Amino acid sequence: MGKKREIIIYRIIMASVVVFAAGAVLWLGAIKHGRVARKEEEIRYRAQLPVRIESCLIDGESGETVVKALADEIPESDDEYLYLFALCPYEEEIGEGRPYLLREGKGEEVEFRLETGVYDKFVVGVKDGGFYKEASVPHYVTNPGAMAVFTSNGEKPSGKKGLLIDPDKLMSEELDDLEIKHAAYNIPISRILGHPEEDIYSAIHYTYNGNEYMFNGRVMAEYDLIFRTLTDKGIEITAIILNDVSVDYPWLIHPLAREGIGKSPYYAFNGSDGMGAEYLAAIGTFLTERYSGVMNGRGVVANWVIGNEINARKEWNYMKYVDLELYVQEYARAFRIFYNAVKSVNNACGVYISLDNQWNRINILTQSYRAKDILDEFNRQIKAEGNIDWGLAIHPYNKPLTRVDTWESSIYVKNRVDTPVVTMANIRVVTDYMEQEEFLTEDGEVRSIILSELGYTSSNGEEEQAAAIVYAYRMAEANPHIDSVIFSRQTDAQEEVERLRLHQGLNRTDGSHKYAYEVFREMDGENVHD
Repeated sequence: MGKKREIIIYRIIMASVVVFAAGAVLWLGAIKHGRVARKEEEIRYRAQLPVRIESCLIDGESGETVVKALADEIPESDDEYLYLFALCPYEEEIGEGRPYLLREGKGEEVEFRLETGVYDKFVVGVKDGGFYKEASVPHYVTNPGAMAVFTSNGEKPSGKKGLLIDPDKLMSEELDDLEIKHAAYNIPISRILGHPEEDIYSAIHYTYNGNEYMFNGRVMAEYDLIFRTLTDKGIEITAIILNDVSVDYPWLIHPLAREGIGKSPYYAFNGSDGMGAEYLAAIGTFLTERYSGVMNGRGVVANWVIGNEINARKEWNYMKYVDLELYVQEYARAFRIFYNAVKSVNNACGVYISLDNQWNRINILTQSYRAKDILDEFNRQIKAEGNIDWGLAIHPYNKPLTRVDTWESSIYVKNRVDTPVVTMANIRVVTDYMEQEEFLTEDGEVRSIILSELGYTSSNGEEEQAAAIVYAYRMAEANPHIDSVIFSRQTDAQEEVERLRLHQGLNRTDGSHKYAYEVFREMDGENVHD
């Protein structure tokens, strides 16, 4: 615009509109081209590597890690050996001077057996010109549950009805009255770390991998009470681990997110260096140990959701804008650390990636990502380095959030895979998509899918809210691939009421019941309201 200052304001504005539109197209085209080029380069690189790690499994009897590698062509090198290396989660290459763990004579099939931890990823290498170089793609241990102490979380609930609970109503009769089977609860990391001064509770000192970590005794006692109460009532708990800002633990936020501190409530986890990765592993292990085992007296968390709506980069998982592959790579790196931490303690737990309802839609201004693109890329990267039993936690809200008539037609909601938005009207788009072979578990099963957050406002009438809740529940109940639907929320959130005019609770802010309260209570029984 600086070059057009002599032009009248009208032409400036019109030119700006044209330039912005053209720029947006070029920007999107450049991103698409960059993604495709990078993916093609990676595929070519991996296809050229002569060795493929077929499996990397912990032997349940011996406790050894067994790495099996196949070579379609015996790679040429300085000697007759294949070498096995272990990389940390945040490392990508063997690097100069790294010692190998084991070596075996070259062959079409090679097996390495060793004792090691669950977080390493393994690479087969060869010696070429006096230096070691990669001959295979890195591969993680895929069955960390083989070393788990806990293998059960008790009986599974008989229904799918869930609720984001109000801790102030924990000791009331409402949870029993509503007969909920599932509950969700957030765990912001900043709350559980450290220890406040002048507190009647002692700090919890926890040793992990030879290092001591400190957790907030007062906050952990709060979670103990909540989770114990829910477990005693037979309610399955889904905990959402959130990476908010802690001034005492800045290394938990990814380096590419630190310039944006203050812009978002939650940030990308840091699994990109030693300090960040160690803390994530320690936190995941500590929490799973504390909330596993029916008889532990602190309650049982059955499911762990890692982050919140990660495709909404700017709003809920802040990181400086990068291309899709890098963004997912950094999330997948942290996800796998948490996954291995959880599963190595309690193999019965589910571990989930979180996505919102923007299935095929992005906001150019916020530079978010499409949920479907994140899902595709996450699945691709996880499978490339060792497939694991991850699950999907999705939030099929209406668009806009103030709309409750899910059953009515919408320009955003289509019954096909290219739909811009996923709601309960077309949730089968997601579950059908997850039936594809490339998304199945190693056992050939559709992955666990939970609707970990879903709500409807009573702003336009309490009966309309109740009807939307029943409609959503019926759609979830009829879908065999949905394990639970957790409605938001038990009580209206004052902040949502004031800022967004959203009244999504079954109770008003004063605690009194709305019309939806009784409907919610009865909707999974014989006398369902129409």
